[in-house]
Amino acid sequence: MSDSPVHSSNYGPNYGPIDSPIYGLMAEFDSAQELVTAAHKTYAAGYQQIDAYSPFPIEGLAEAIGFHKNRVPLVVLIGGLIGGISAYALQYWVAAITYPVNVGGRPYHSWPSFIIVTFELTILFAGISSAVGMLALNGLPMPYHPVFNVPEFAKASENKFFLVVFSSDPKYDAAGTRSFLNGLAPRMIAEVPS
Repeated sequence: MSDSPVHSSNYGPNYGPIDSPIYGLMAEFDSAQELVTAAHKTYAAGYQQIDAYSPFPIEGLAEAIGFHKNRVPLVVLIGGLIGGISAYALQYWVAAITYPVNVGGRPYHSWPSFIIVTFELTILFAGISSAVGMLALNGLPMPYHPVFNVPEFAKASENKFFLVVFSSDPKYDAAGTRSFLNGLAPRMIAEVPS
């Protein structure tokens, strides 16, 4: 009996599935301007599910790939409202209903004394919800991402710029999308395995 590994027709030379699903197509560019121009053209061509990667923030790149909505402010507002309402309600419940104490003839529902705690819990809940909301909406923490399966992507944190068209995009067609990306004159195009 041989000690060599068993090969199946479903597996390639690296013992991974041959027909593994494709995450998308990645195009590499040499400059930030080339990436922004390619992102504008890709979005204008009807591709909606795209992403761009660069070693530094690029003004206008988010808008170029169609990223217009940011839900973090709404999450912060909701968190702040929950904090403020819960702080005020707790103080009212304790001071006026559960344990009413007459202090110098002051009314049980003395709202000016409730303001400081209400303000502090509003800020606390808003701050916590902003951090948690930002992480959740960004899909973090993300210990694995398919783009790291492409060896050239290691340069994304140094000096290269990448545009990815997801295979989940309704307009995605392997041959058609590759042809479209070739028309943008990238340095290279690679399939991104899942």
